[in-house]
Amino acid sequence: MTGVSIDAAQARRVGFTVVLWQGAVTIVVALVSLFIAGRLAAVSALIGGGISTLASLVMAVLSFRRSSLANPYSAVRGFYVGEAAKLATVVVLFSLVLRTMKVSPLAMFAAYMATFFVYWVALANALPTLRGAVVPSAAPK
Repeated sequence: MTGVSIDAAQARRVGFTVVLWQGAVTIVVALVSLFIAGRLAAVSALIGGGISTLASLVMAVLSFRRSSLANPYSAVRGFYVGEAAKLATVVVLFSLVLRTMKVSPLAMFAAYMATFFVYWVALANALPTLRGAVVPSAAPK
């Protein structure tokens, strides 16, 4: 069995780059929504993409803080905490928006899905870069 060794600084850069790309995609989807369906759709797209982008930022900040990367156990715990906070951010913000604002659900969820897609594409593209040196596992055979 083998393990994967990654450079924490490189992983941190990838995490925050994903957030930047999600922000860029949010703006593009909002502009397309503006031209296709008007101002309400554009604002809704900004909200939907913004929710996803903010949630990813929360995860990146919590997952890649220095204390989370001190050792492998802290790193795993940091990712669990980051992912839980990301999920909570999405649920709370969507609940708040859907209860208090008039939005175009199609534009809002389309932008959210576009940024979610960016997250997975970036992760898939980063994996070969993050692979690093493959080292034998310490697990007994």
